[in-house]
Amino acid sequence: MTANDNMEFAQRIDDAVRPISDAVSSVIFYSVDLFGVSLPLVVVWLITAATIFTLSLRFINITGFGHALALVSGRRTHHLKGGDGEISHFQALSSALSGTVGLGNIASVPVAIALGGPGAVFWMILAGFLGMSSKFAECALAVKYRRVQPDGRIIGGPMYYIEEVFRRRGMKTLGKGAAIFFAVMAMGGSISLFQVNQSYAQFSAVTGVEAPLAFGVIMCSLVAAVILGGIKRIGFVSGILVPLMGVLYLGAGIVIIALNIESLPKAIGVIFSSAFGLDAAGGGLVGALINGIKRATYSNEAGIGSSAIAHSAVKTSEPMTEGFVASLEPFIDTIIVCTITALVVIITGAYEPYLYNPDVRGIQITSAAFASAFSWFPIILLIASILFAFTTLVSWAFYGAQAAAYIFGPSKRVDVLFKLALCLLLSTGAAISLSSIIDFIDSMLFGMCIPNIIALYLLLPELKRDLAEYNRKHRSVVSA
Repeated sequence: MTANDNMEFAQRIDDAVRPISDAVSSVIFYSVDLFGVSLPLVVVWLITAATIFTLSLRFINITGFGHALALVSGRRTHHLKGGDGEISHFQALSSALSGTVGLGNIASVPVAIALGGPGAVFWMILAGFLGMSSKFAECALAVKYRRVQPDGRIIGGPMYYIEEVFRRRGMKTLGKGAAIFFAVMAMGGSISLFQVNQSYAQFSAVTGVEAPLAFGVIMCSLVAAVILGGIKRIGFVSGILVPLMGVLYLGAGIVIIALNIESLPKAIGVIFSSAFGLDAAGGGLVGALINGIKRATYSNEAGIGSSAIAHSAVKTSEPMTEGFVASLEPFIDTIIVCTITALVVIITGAYEPYLYNPDVRGIQITSAAFASAFSWFPIILLIASILFAFTTLVSWAFYGAQAAAYIFGPSKRVDVLFKLALCLLLSTGAAISLSSIIDFIDSMLFGMCIPNIIALYLLLPELKRDLAEYNRKHRSVVSA
C-alpha cells in the first residue's frame, strides 16, 4: 500500500467515524463561553472535585508530603506488615507515572502557553497541586476495594468502589451500570494512537526515515513483551524507565535553563504578571486560567481514576499508604516535569511565533526550544518522546486489560486476547492519523471521571474516617 493509499484509506475511516466522534465529544466536552474563551464543563467538574478533596482532607497534599516521600523510599514502612499485592510503593508510583508522564508533558504545555499566554503556567501548577488530593482519594479507595484472585493476582480500580458505594445505597443496578460505563471508557482510553503517532512524527522529523508501519509494529511488539508479563513486569520496567526518562528529559531542560539563567527571573515574572493580567489577547486572565487548568488536568489525569488501577496492585496492609504515595504523582508530573517544559519554552521564546494561534502544534514549539541550545538537542527530545510514548502505552494497556477483566471476568484468556488485540490496533497508529478517532478516544478517557468523582463524593466521609484512624495508629510515623 502506497503513502497515497494510506492517506485515502485513513480519510475514509475518518469520514465514517467523524459523526459518532463529534456526537460523543459534544457531550463529554460540552463547553460554555466565558469571556470569549471556551470552557469545557468536564474541566470544571475535575478542578472543583480537586478543590473539595483538598479542603475536606485538610490539605493532605501538604501535610502528607513528607510521609509520601518516606513511603516511596522505604524509610517508613516498618509499621506495615503483611498485606496483599504484587508490587512495591515505588513500582506502583512508577507504573502510574508511566501512564501520565507522556507526550502531554512535551506537547500540551507549549499549547497552554501559546493559547493562554505564559500565565497559564501558574494555573497549571495550581491545578496540579489541587490534583494531588484527588489522587490521594481515588488511589487509597482503589486499594481498599480491590479484589484478590486465588492465584494472588490483584484486580482493582475505581469500578469496584463505584459498584460498592451504590450497592450500599440500594442502587445495585445503577452502581453496576456506572462501573461498567467506567470500564468501557477505560478500554476505549487505552487505544493511545496519539502516543504512537506523535512519537513517530518526531522520529521522522529528526532522522528523515519514513517507515510508519515498521515503527508502529516494533514499538507495539515491545509493548506486548512487557504487558503480557503482568503488573510485576510492568512495575519492574517502569521502575527503570520512568527514572531514566525523567533524568534524561529534565536534565536536558535544566541545561537549557542554566544556559539562559539570566532570563529566568524575567520568565518567572512574566508567568505571574500574565496569570493575573487583563490583556484581551488569548482571553487575558480567564484564558490563562482555563488553558492552564485544562492542560494540567489532561496531563496528570487526577480525578479520572486511571492511575488508581495501577496503584491498586501495591503490596500493603494499609490502603491509606497508597493514597499518600499517589499524591506525589501530580507533583512530579505537573509541578516538576510540566514546569521545566514551560520554563524552557518561555526562556527561549520558542512560543512567541505561535502565540494565540489556535492551530499550534506543541511538539514543534518544544523541539524549537531544545534546538535553541544545541542543534542536536532535538535528538534528546526524540529519545525522551519515544520513552514517554512507550511507557504510556504500557500503562494504558494494563488499565484497559483490568477494565476488560471487570466486564468479561478475570481470566488469563481475556487478559491475553485483549492485550494482543490492543497492540495490533496500536501498531497502525504511526501509519495513519485519524483525528476523529483520537477525539473519540479522548472523550472516552474523560468520560471516566463522571462516575468516578460521583463515587468519590459518596465515599468521602468514609475516607476521612479511614485517614483519621490511620493517623491515630501511626501518628508518629506520619509526622516524621
